[in-house]
Amino acid sequence: MDPHEVHHWPLYGLRITTPRLELRVPGIALLDELAAVAADEVHDPAEMPFSFPWTDVAPEERGRATFQHVLGTIAEWSPRKWTLSLAVLCEGRVVGRQDMTTGDYAVTREGETGSWLGLAHQGKGIGTKMRAAVLHLAFGELGARAMTTGAMTDNPRSLAVSRKCGYRPDGETVVAVRGAARTVLRMRLDRAGWKAHRTVPVEVHGVGACRGLFGISRG
Repeated sequence: MDPHEVHHWPLYGLRITTPRLELRVPGIALLDELAAVAADEVHDPAEMPFSFPWTDVAPEERGRATFQHVLGTIAEWSPRKWTLSLAVLCEGRVVGRQDMTTGDYAVTREGETGSWLGLAHQGKGIGTKMRAAVLHLAFGELGARAMTTGAMTDNPRSLAVSRKCGYRPDGETVVAVRGAARTVLRMRLDRAGWKAHRTVPVEVHGVGACRGLFGISRG
């Protein structure tokens, strides 16, 4: 990696690792791999697990949109409002994406997680580990008070991951998806719940240089 790239945008030097996974902000080469995973199937076309149906386009368009979206998170980043969009690698291979989004984090110390995995990589326990990784960054390194997430009530896999990590139900929201009403179950995790449900060993590298970008003290 170009050392000047890390110096001017230290988030490229951030690494979150578990025994099987590595999460990091993707450079161009990794982002191209991530876009290829998105271009392949992310879910059964007959289903729609997302509130915004971004997968309802041709594979090439889906990959390009993913590429542009992740670049956009960097272009639009500010310490007051940011989305940390991480490529998830399993044993060196890109398999999906894990995000953390927040606004005024220095004040609220709260954020929201979102993620997806390539269909070929689902059902292997990766979802739980990648969520555990970003939660460790939030609670263990960035001083989070609480984290939220959400999933369709008919998406048992996503809800199961949230429950394993210690989230609790926090109300419901009805959204329009593909012209139909769908119910999203909101989930919330506080610091005590995170501590009580930690089962995945996680290490974070390079976060010190990023604290200013996250809007918190460098101390």
